[in-house]
Amino acid sequence: MNHIFQRHCHITPPMAVKGAGCYLFDASGKRYFDGSGGAAVSCLGHGDADVIAAAKHQLDTLAFAHTGFFTSEPAEALAGLLATHAPKGIERVYFVSGGSEATESAIKLARQYHLERGEPQRRHLIARKQSYHGNTIGALAAGGNQWRRAPYDPLLPQFSHVDACFDYAERREDESAAEYGLRAAQSLEDEILRLGPDTVMAFMAETVVGATMGCVPPVAGYFKHIRAICDKYGVLLILDEVMCGMGRTGYLFACEAEGITPDILCIAKGLGAGYQPIGAMLCSEAIYQAIKEGSGFFQHGHTYLGHPVATAAGLAVVRAILDRGLLEQVKTRGTQLMEALQAEFGQHPNIGDIRGRGLFVGIEVVADRDSKTPFDPALGLAAKLKAATFKHGLACYPMSGTRDGTKGDHIMLAPPFIMTEAQIPEIIGPIKAALAEVLP
Repeated sequence: MNHIFQRHCHITPPMAVKGAGCYLFDASGKRYFDGSGGAAVSCLGHGDADVIAAAKHQLDTLAFAHTGFFTSEPAEALAGLLATHAPKGIERVYFVSGGSEATESAIKLARQYHLERGEPQRRHLIARKQSYHGNTIGALAAGGNQWRRAPYDPLLPQFSHVDACFDYAERREDESAAEYGLRAAQSLEDEILRLGPDTVMAFMAETVVGATMGCVPPVAGYFKHIRAICDKYGVLLILDEVMCGMGRTGYLFACEAEGITPDILCIAKGLGAGYQPIGAMLCSEAIYQAIKEGSGFFQHGHTYLGHPVATAAGLAVVRAILDRGLLEQVKTRGTQLMEALQAEFGQHPNIGDIRGRGLFVGIEVVADRDSKTPFDPALGLAAKLKAATFKHGLACYPMSGTRDGTKGDHIMLAPPFIMTEAQIPEIIGPIKAALAEVLP
């Protein structure tokens, strides 16, 4: 009777029937702690009364109005709230339905910006190895996740990929963190020079790398070097905060911690907290003015741009994050979670690194702690860890290919911002049990 095209044709997931706070319940009544918020989505947990009321009210008032004809009150209010709290200079908001649409829109806007300014030769996008920017063709081409890209490589635009900033795996023993950050950033300048400085339109990067590498923050100063390089060559800086944004790292926008402002900023996931599909591309006033003073028309669009119900829910979500003190709570709870993970797994022979920022935490599982050697990919360790933790009542996000798209395994944690300190053992316990069952 199941006509759903499931993500995996050989796996039938349990039926989710209820969500309450940090928990999900299946049809059998089994309870799961939502330790990854799906994919870092459910930042407010499940059943938030204010967000539900906002969506219901909007449905009663106006369900849909196409942006080719109208704007709407919730879209205007949410755009204003985001712009007020965005990094200085970011003034315009373009609403879409999710992360892939946000990054796809950013790529196209970067291209059109240069066209409007009379630089049609700027056509190259540079991104980073081991990145992920979405599953549409343009977003997938920008990403450096080899496993996701491989089946579609013949279809993908040829974008460049430079070094990631992965301190645990890539910093040499003879380098300080600052020296490594400078070296990682230099790979961008080298690629700009190789391609031709006047042919590069933008550089795209995740502020804190999410699923592909497992919650990897940059070393201090890295993004300031990146910002300076982009400015030097007239290259736009696009930051992808689809997963790490909207409070996940303890900042509404993750780049606040880096002390920089991008030209274009992409958000989604936590913007709607799972209550409605919504994403957004934010850009500087300078970019907007270039379009306005040129053709006056962004040659791009989607049917559900600025959807009234989605933006009403998003508005309620952002207000909740700001008004309930959840940014500080994320920092506090993130510190407590990190301390608990370090206490339990910090000396585990198969845990190489525990990293992250706020409630965005990655645990890298290795065959040998001293040499940082990953497990053989043939073991399928990440999939086994996902199944085992799920069996023990924890929904988390194990992923393989951490190091190079093939080798390496990690567990990603992104629990709801509303979790309590008392609930931390509900994350620790299942992971401990899963590791004991699964590790060879």
